[in-house]
Amino acid sequence: MPKNKKRNTPHRGGSAGGGGSGAAAATAATAGGQHRSVQPFSDEDASIETMSHCSGYSDPSSFAEDGPEVLDEEGTQEDLEYKLKGLIDLTLDKSAKTRQAALEGIKNALSSKMLYEFILERRMTLTDSIERCLKKGKSDEQRAAAALASVLCIQLGPGIESEEILKTLGPILKKIICDGAAGIQVRQTCATCFGVCSFIATDDITELYSTLECLENIFTKSYLKEKDTTVVCSTPNTVLHISSLLAWTLLLTICPINEVKKKLEMHFHKLPSLLSCDDVNMRIAAGESLALLFELARGIESDFFYEDMESLTQMLRALATDGNKHRAKVDKRKQRSVFRDVLRAVEERDFPTETVKFGPERMYIDCWVKKHTYDTFKEVLGSGMQYHLQSNEFLRNVFELGPPVMLDAATLKTMKISRFERHLYNSAAFKARTKARSKCRDKRADVGEFF
Repeated sequence: MPKNKKRNTPHRGGSAGGGGSGAAAATAATAGGQHRSVQPFSDEDASIETMSHCSGYSDPSSFAEDGPEVLDEEGTQEDLEYKLKGLIDLTLDKSAKTRQAALEGIKNALSSKMLYEFILERRMTLTDSIERCLKKGKSDEQRAAAALASVLCIQLGPGIESEEILKTLGPILKKIICDGAAGIQVRQTCATCFGVCSFIATDDITELYSTLECLENIFTKSYLKEKDTTVVCSTPNTVLHISSLLAWTLLLTICPINEVKKKLEMHFHKLPSLLSCDDVNMRIAAGESLALLFELARGIESDFFYEDMESLTQMLRALATDGNKHRAKVDKRKQRSVFRDVLRAVEERDFPTETVKFGPERMYIDCWVKKHTYDTFKEVLGSGMQYHLQSNEFLRNVFELGPPVMLDAATLKTMKISRFERHLYNSAAFKARTKARSKCRDKRADVGEFF
């Protein structure tokens, strides 16, 4: 974050010993059991045994659900770090599937546990592995590498280390994003990664502007052209345009006021054309971006006036009450919910406050900037977001939560639900649902017999 970011800020993330949910890495078989300097596997004959070393890391839920308990019962911090060393070694394996599983395993572990000191010592090795996979890997491997790069920067926070990672990977990410021959999903993941890493690590304001321009060049291709009809038709590239728009909006929140004014003038009258896109996710992304732009504009000038307010509010109101029979019910429900909030933001300058609970703490999301930032990091961290809100100093600074709350072992124990208790709770809930469904069926059967 330029300007207001101190270059010599203390290292983010604190100690590596937090009791987070990423400890489920200790459940994987023996991922780090053998440190290899030789890679004996090829894509054709990768052994099942090697893949089993990594398979326990491939599902993010394996880290999120049982993390703290697994660490207590089945392993220690040293075990986890030892197995992660094994996964780092496997990122150099000859088998593409093995490399991909190793990248995903490391990413899942870092998403659900703070390992700052461990990562700090190995950041160059990890950066080299990510760079190699981005340059030479195929689609899935490149996506796994980009996802890991995002989490790596989140772990390290702003500072020299993250800046070096962005300096190394930034040009490669930009090249992939702009490469029309690359897979759409790879470009989409790289766009999100580029936005997140730039948000954390960009210290040079000119680099920030360059990143904004790169992302603009992607999503503006969805803008309605003068010769076009009144509807923006979705294409296979729409998912890439959505990710680029959301990453661009995130970076706009840390730009200087003068640059924000320029971007508002450039996009305020073109962005509403995306509301007519036939892709519901593009409509929602455009609507939320518009609400955020209005919030930024009114933060700069309290009496900000938008010329086409009447036509815009009509469009937003139509989307907030959309009953088009040709659209899926789920899409309509989601769209109406979002655009009711967007309409309130544009017309009444109002935002429906949301509450996020994590551990003994609560965070109130009371503006569009905070909501967009939270949604972006939650997309990257998944179920590990709550743990990072508790333990990650960088995220706590972003959301103004203050230093991490230190809890003693007794308090943690009272907060924790054992796997057995969770199993009993889920079983009881399942039985209750089954009984309710049975009663409902019995009533329908009785009515059928009556008629």
